[in-house]
Amino acid sequence: MPIFVKIETGTVNKQIFDRYVPAHKDYVRQLIAKGHKARSGYWGELGGGMLIFEANSLEEARKIVAQDPLIVNNCVDYELHEWCIVVDYAARN
Repeated sequence: MPIFVKIETGTVNKQIFDRYVPAHKDYVRQLIAKGHKARSGYWGELGGGMLIFEANSLEEARKIVAQDPLIVNNCVDYELHEWCIVVDYAARN
């Protein structure tokens, strides 16, 4: 299954952003339960973060991102990319 990356930049102050973090975490847990192998985190210097997940297509990835509470509540701007891995720790060649 292709891997997609949502790279995001915060657009609201931390107090507003933090209101939606629990819902975002729940959403990511739901993606994991559905087999999307999702991971979410933020940059150490703050101001943005990333969601990595698997989806069957770019269209499905767009639908997944559109339902993220951080997007629904206009907390971040984002870019969505398909990530084509060339070298991986699991590849022993």
